[in-house]
Amino acid sequence: MSDRTELLEATLDNLPEGVALLGEEGLVVVWNPAAEAMTGYPAVELVGRPLPEALESLQHFVSEPGKELLGEGTRMGRGSLVKTRHKLGHNLSVIARILILRNGMGTRIGTALLFHPADNMDALPHGKDSDNQSVQASQTDMEERLMGVFEDFQHGGMAFGVLWITVDQSHGLRKTHGAGACDAMLEKIARALVHGLRPAEEMGRWGEDEFLVISHERTPEALAAHAQALAGLARTADFRWWGDRISLTVSIGAAQADPAESLAQLLGRAQAAMLSSIHAGGNHITPATGRHECLPS
Repeated sequence: MSDRTELLEATLDNLPEGVALLGEEGLVVVWNPAAEAMTGYPAVELVGRPLPEALESLQHFVSEPGKELLGEGTRMGRGSLVKTRHKLGHNLSVIARILILRNGMGTRIGTALLFHPADNMDALPHGKDSDNQSVQASQTDMEERLMGVFEDFQHGGMAFGVLWITVDQSHGLRKTHGAGACDAMLEKIARALVHGLRPAEEMGRWGEDEFLVISHERTPEALAAHAQALAGLARTADFRWWGDRISLTVSIGAAQADPAESLAQLLGRAQAAMLSSIHAGGNHITPATGRHECLPS
């Protein structure tokens, strides 16, 4: 039984979709990491308690499972659009669906709420430095996450895209100041970029001097706009080495996933777009279109 419990816990912890399990009295029993990331509420604050007032519309949606549409929700193909609020006060829209949990005798024992960011999700506040470890992954972790997100996308899951990011100054800095300076610079850039990530996004190292962001923006235009915002944050990184301030910029390739392509093709388009940004002189964003038009950042 313990092995079964561990498997269930590991599954909930690794799901990209937010999961809340509520007991008969409406108290939270399980609040998984994806739910924490999307709403800003850690499980330690919710388990054993009702959903907080800030998530009132979500709680209303759960409390009357017989209705398909509640409050300001709009019925969607894979759930209902529910408008609620992030812990820090910003608007949050999610696509939510519910499952009534029953025991072997058919008696209701609780409710499962599953939700993911809606395509019109409002921008959430920037993350804090203390959250960096949760969004910066190793290349191996990112490869596994990419394969999972892409497989889910091929089976009708959320739209997503990737941002392939390189720091324009990394090659020169490595040659003139050494690997230590370059690593310090990359850490500084990473901290700046983290502040612009959505709660459901992930960022990790992708090669020696590069990063990859998995984003759930729904259109190429939204993905490119998000890349522009991240490029602006990169320029704010105050990097100093032995007293000298070094200005930093990034070149980004933005590629929206297409169901007709493979994951390797998606990454190939993102890399080609990133290289186009470099060839344009750096400090550019290139959407992965046929023409690879560069947008000055």
